[in-house]
Amino acid sequence: MRILISNDDGYFAPGIATLAQALSNVAEVMVVAPERDRSGASNSLTLDRPLTLRRAANGFYYVDGTPSDCVHLAVTGIFEELPEMVISGVNHGANMGDDTIYSGTVAAATEGYLLGVPSIAVSLVSRDASDFSAAAQVAVDLVHRFLRQPFREPVLLNVNVPDLPYERLGAPCVTRLGRRHKAEPVVRGTTPRGETVYWVGAAGRAADAGEGTDFHAVDNGLISVTPLQIDLTHIAQTGAVADWLSQ
Repeated sequence: MRILISNDDGYFAPGIATLAQALSNVAEVMVVAPERDRSGASNSLTLDRPLTLRRAANGFYYVDGTPSDCVHLAVTGIFEELPEMVISGVNHGANMGDDTIYSGTVAAATEGYLLGVPSIAVSLVSRDASDFSAAAQVAVDLVHRFLRQPFREPVLLNVNVPDLPYERLGAPCVTRLGRRHKAEPVVRGTTPRGETVYWVGAAGRAADAGEGTDFHAVDNGLISVTPLQIDLTHIAQTGAVADWLSQ
């Protein structure tokens, strides 16, 4: 099996190195990741300039672009053989609820899905973690499941793993995305030249975190697996909007 690995933390991130090592025991892996941290890049593609592909000493490829760029290049022209799965991560931090809209980790997996490849985004729910082995093993487990029983159509899974030793993790469970409160206010600062600058505020706390959500699963030590889709059409509002347009 051939697996394409990417991320949004950059090709040098410890999470991607741990993931590649773990998956290399069960599949042929190829790594194409951004040359620097592109967290929050979402699904952006670089269309205003050419992209450069380079290879690091450890064999990983890196691109001077976004996570979506990396997967797009890898699937549409870099390698002679197409990957049979795309796995993005292991991200250093959660990608739950509204995070998925902005996440470069999820975007890399989404790009694979859009190109017809089963894809999984894997995130470790901790900003202070240094051991990504449990989350990487969860990815290996999911690959084994896929090999035993492949999906009949491309699937996009968003996986969030509690920061616990592997043997203490609860079973994977299917969840829906929760919701956060609005983000914290921007943080104002001043440069040495006296210019005012702003940092985007931290993500808000969980607002919709009830049973069945990704937040609830992780809070209870379970591995959250959320199937995602790309159709953004708000079906429930189509009738109301049609009535509004007819007035």
